[in-house]
Amino acid sequence: MATSFNSGDAAWVLTSSALVLLMTPGLSFFYGGMVSKKNVISTMFQSFISMGITSLLWVIFGFSLAFGDSIGGFIGNPTTFFMFKGVEGIPNGAFATTIPFALFALFQLKFAIITPALVTGAFAERVKFKAYMIFIVLFSTLIYAPIAHWTWHPDGFLRKWGVLDFAGGTVVHMSAGIAALVAAWIFGQRSAVIEDPSHSHEPANIPYILLGTGMLWFGWFGFNGGSSLAATDVAVTAFLTTNTASAAAMLMWLLIEVLRGNQPSAMGACIGAVVGLVAITPAAGYVTIGHSMIIGAIASFASYYAVKISSRTNLDDTLDVFSCHGIGGITGMILTGIFAKNVGLIYGESRTFLYHLLAVIIVGVYTSVMSYICFKIVDALIPLRVSKEEEDQGLDLSQHGEVYA
Repeated sequence: MATSFNSGDAAWVLTSSALVLLMTPGLSFFYGGMVSKKNVISTMFQSFISMGITSLLWVIFGFSLAFGDSIGGFIGNPTTFFMFKGVEGIPNGAFATTIPFALFALFQLKFAIITPALVTGAFAERVKFKAYMIFIVLFSTLIYAPIAHWTWHPDGFLRKWGVLDFAGGTVVHMSAGIAALVAAWIFGQRSAVIEDPSHSHEPANIPYILLGTGMLWFGWFGFNGGSSLAATDVAVTAFLTTNTASAAAMLMWLLIEVLRGNQPSAMGACIGAVVGLVAITPAAGYVTIGHSMIIGAIASFASYYAVKISSRTNLDDTLDVFSCHGIGGITGMILTGIFAKNVGLIYGESRTFLYHLLAVIIVGVYTSVMSYICFKIVDALIPLRVSKEEEDQGLDLSQHGEVYA
């Protein structure tokens, strides 16, 4: 494929890379504000440490596993770009024709960083930090990289089927959300919940949640808009659909709260906004602005009631990662198959929709099985869960020797 460096495209993707990286600190504030005060630092640090571990892993072999020469459409050859060999300042037409290949790799790194960090909300307040660090390596290698290859590599089998995932509905949100569901099952309930099933702690800092939501919403413009890999009309469409879906989801969440007789809460608005961002991610460059509003509203409705159903089970997904990211990602993938321009179900085409349903099943089953294996491997090396005494003391102090004032 012919390549021609374009400075405008490069400037946009550089900017988008910075925006996507900002999302991980944003996530740390979003999650950190929701937990109890004795776990704020540990929860926030779990997001930050992924920036260090995943960055090195990506350079050594992670990028190669995701985007190296395809082995049967399932995984990249780990030696293709080992230590970023051949990842240079000229475009690689197989992936992006107008930006440096090194910039493409850098942009993709930011997605790899935030994905394991998303999982942490499920086992917040009870995970051993050293065990979590090992989990990042296993998750990135055995789950994230293969699914990225299936979906975004030109020879990936899902991509060849015509599955549309503009910026990570399967790769990021479904993988993180389903891994979170498995984590909640394996870790078991927090000791405070076991002792008092009606336990409900007060969020440590709601302004942190608002700040984190703002950083996530801002960064998501790079997440989705940058996935066009060029400063084009597609980037503008993705920018607009992203904002519209999030706004619709936020208002839908508040509407449900009010209709159920509750006060409209700041935390509810933030959760709804993030659900909208999650759901529009696979569809951002493929749907109209009007359809993005529908996607945001439907996903918010689905996630709200998923949270309510989850609260009636024995699964202790601390920050409702599966209900928000898992359900949001699944909903977004299904609705992309319905609304995608020219190939969606509403345009009289069923092929894309059916392959999206199949992709959701495949990614769901694969992630469930591999997440279970990852957690069991980690637990065999280092116990996943802190002791009851350490949990009661709080992870800030027991895992890091620090205290949130």
